[in-house]
Amino acid sequence: MNDEFNLSPIQLDALREIGNVGAGNSATALSQIINKRIDMNVPKVALVPIESVPDLVGGPDAIVVGVFLRIYGKAPGNVLFLLPQKSAFYLVDTLMGREHGTTKSLDFMDESALMEIGNILSGAYLNAFFNFTHISMLPSIPALAMDMAGAILNIILVQLGQMGDQAMVIETQFLAEDDGINGHFFLVPDPGSLGTLIKAVGVE
Repeated sequence: MNDEFNLSPIQLDALREIGNVGAGNSATALSQIINKRIDMNVPKVALVPIESVPDLVGGPDAIVVGVFLRIYGKAPGNVLFLLPQKSAFYLVDTLMGREHGTTKSLDFMDESALMEIGNILSGAYLNAFFNFTHISMLPSIPALAMDMAGAILNIILVQLGQMGDQAMVIETQFLAEDDGINGHFFLVPDPGSLGTLIKAVGVE
């Protein structure tokens, strides 16, 4: 087990607080785009076995839409926005001004819209990290996949799997006021990035 993962309660609180501000930024951005209030829970900061991550979003067989971005800079990692299929369709209907229930599959325009949402949410989230840490974190162009949660996470976590079988996850759940959109936002720092972030926050 990597020593970096033995975080003190104060360090976990610091990560949770940054996650909270980041998620708040993201929730505000999303509510402005779709013109509905978005509630979010307090982010969970946890060290989880990689294979258990799909359980957080309804199990490995749940069909989800995942928007994935790689984070570059001094504290590299991964950002993942996961939506149950139904929520993704609802979000697309909202974005495109369609009646809810219209979207039954995603076309190129729908995918582009969801990737742009992923971009905006990630940017809002990473800005909060920058404000706390003064570490620039630059997101890649987003990628999108619709598949079983287990399959999507396998693709993404294979690269993390080479670094160990556990992932440090900062996870936030979003919920629209009308329950139409229920999504999970994950920040998964690379193992080497955690030390950098903790150091920058000043709670070593």
